[in-house]
Parts: sequence; structure tokens; C-alpha cells
Amino acid sequence: MSKRTILVWFRNDLRLHDNEVLVRALENGNQIVPVYCFDPRSYAVTALGTKKTGVVRASFILDNVIALRDAFRQFGGDLHIAHGQPEDILPDLCREYGVDEVYHHREVAWEETQVSEQVETALWKQQINLKHFIGHTLFHKEDLPFPIKDIPDSFSMFRRKADRESFVRPELASPSEIRFPDTGIRPTNPPTLAELGYSEAEITHGGDPEFTGGEQTALRLMSRFLADPGNVGADSRLSPYIASGALSPNTFYHALTGSEAFVSDKKNLESHLLKLFWRDYYRFMFKKHGNAFFQHSGINGVPPPTLDHDNLAFEKWKNAETDEPTINEGMRLLNETGFISGRLRQLLAHYLVHVLSGDWLKGAAWFEEKLIDYNPASNYGNWAHVAGVGSSERDNKPLDISKILA
Repeated sequence: MSKRTILVWFRNDLRLHDNEVLVRALENGNQIVPVYCFDPRSYAVTALGTKKTGVVRASFILDNVIALRDAFRQFGGDLHIAHGQPEDILPDLCREYGVDEVYHHREVAWEETQVSEQVETALWKQQINLKHFIGHTLFHKEDLPFPIKDIPDSFSMFRRKADRESFVRPELASPSEIRFPDTGIRPTNPPTLAELGYSEAEITHGGDPEFTGGEQTALRLMSRFLADPGNVGADSRLSPYIASGALSPNTFYHALTGSEAFVSDKKNLESHLLKLFWRDYYRFMFKKHGNAFFQHSGINGVPPPTLDHDNLAFEKWKNAETDEPTINEGMRLLNETGFISGRLRQLLAHYLVHVLSGDWLKGAAWFEEKLIDYNPASNYGNWAHVAGVGSSERDNKPLDISKILA
């Protein structure tokens, strides 16, 4: 009997634990071909002159991909790492390995879903099915108490109904065995930062990263964070790993709610759970409202006033050269490390939009380039709220910056 081969296309799910795509592929196939593509479009320059991915995040992604490759090697296989467009690469790999079906986690933002559709079209010419899974949220779409089109725009209502009428599924186990083609996976190497398009100066800038990638690093940091009672109330600093998929949000949720130190301090437990709920909410809002989050007018159709016509205010903001020292310190931290607290992100965004009258989409694009934990839904969803054009009207209120900076 012929063996059934499933190609697993990894994107923002760079882990073995709690990975539905991997689990289902191993259940439904005799063997798998794991693949990761460094898509040049993800490292291009945008129409606003920013980069889709800054060098700090690119270095972190490379870390996570290499760690995933090493994990597969421990099972006697490998990860096929390619540099190119998935719609060109995956059909060729399907022919090379005799693939019967391709599995992947579906994304929600427009550019990412377009890539999926292009891959699906290319594979269908070979009569190969691209199977989609929804695995980036705490709540599975099928478990929500409402269809996507009827999800409340109000975050508080979404949170309340999801909490009361849905549930977070148990974690999926890490595989104890992984089967690969008898011929093995052809050895490949990841592209260098230079091959991804970064200059020598940019590579030097990103040469001393604050975060080291990898699934085992993420799990170790999570365990260390939860084991220390002194961390109750502190930032977990796990969001970069959740964004890249090196850590499952489901795993973090169950670890949090099972931690004696955090459960005994409900206020602080709630602060961490709230971040996970907001993350889910933005992803579902992107699914519901589509490309509206990338338009100046956002959800409500009325763009905010933008007075920075000559772009000078934006340039001062992004280069940490404003008249406000606190804002400059925050921007320097963002530009150098790629990581700042959620509160500081709100402050920097409000300053650009409501003090400098800057273009919120330019601010969002700058954060897209710089943030090590960037994901489209959370980033553009947050900026739309700051600009007053987001989906939850009660949250579209400017901060009183004068009090914060006083």
C-alpha cells in the first residue's frame, strides 16, 4: 500500500507543542514533509517607505526557524527551509516528495490570506488540496457562541459572551514520533540577513538581540516566569514567542490558570488573561471586517484629521526627536530592541495621533517594521482604536497625555 504524504507548511506556528496542523498531519498521513518559506514579500519595503520586517524581528524569526529545524532533526528528519514565494516553492516540493495534501494554519490579514489563496490555486493545478486550520486563537471559531459575522464589535461584550458561553480547548500533546519520507528531507540552509535584504549597518544594529528565539527557550521562560511569585504583576515578555508561534497562546493560558501564585492574585491573573483576550478579539475583528483596518477611515468610515502634511512631525516621532523626553525614550527603546510595554505603545501612538496630528497608518507601519512581536491584527487593531476608527467605540478614546507626561 502506498504511503500518504502530507506537507506541513509552517508560518507563524514555529513549534511542536499544541500544534493542530502537525497533530492532524501525523494522524492523517503516514509521513510528513515540514516546510518553512522565507517569503521575500515579507521583507520588502512598503508604499510608506517602511520595511515589512525590521532586522531585529528578522533575526528572531531566523532563530525560531533554526530551532524548529533542530527539533525535527532530533526525530531523525529535517525542516525544508526555502527562500522564495510559497506559491512557487510548495508545488515543486509536492512533486519532489510525492505529496498528497498540504496543511497550514490560516491567517486573517489581507496580504497573508492572499498568499494562501495563491498557494491554493497553484496546488489545485496539481489536484492537491490545501487544508486550512484555525489555530492562532484561544477560542476556536467553531466554539464561539456566534458566527464571525455576528461577533460583537464591543470588546467587553465579546469577552463576556466568550467567557460565559465558550471554552478554551485542552492543549494538544507534542508528538512522540514523527515519520518522514524514506528518502529523507533534502538538507537546506536558511537565508542570511544579507540575503533577506538587510544592509551591513542594519545587521550590525540587530547584532545583539534582547530575545533569543526557539520553542524550548519560550517554554523555559514561561516556566521560569510562572514559578517566581515575584513576577506576579510583571510583564511576561512572552509576546514575541506567541507572535512567532514558538509558544502556543493556549499553552500559556492553561499554565497561567494553573499557576497557584497567579490564581491567588486574581487582579494580576486578569491582567495577563486580558491581553490574550484582546489578541483573540483583534483576530476575529479582522476576520469580520477584513481590509477596513488598513484604511484611514477604519471601521466607521470617517478618517481622523491629519495635519502632518509635510511629514516632519512623523519623522521627529520615529527618530525620537520630539519635544517630549518620555516619548523620545520610548521610541529609542522601540527602535533599538523591538520590544516595549503595551502601555508605552498606547502612549507613543496617542502622542503621534492626538498631539502631533500624525497619520495613524504611518505610525502603524513603523510599529510593523520595528516590533519583534508584531502581528497584523493586534498592531493595526490597536492603532485604529487610538485613531478613533477602531471596532470597539468605547475603547476609541484618547488618553489624557498631559497627566501621563506631567
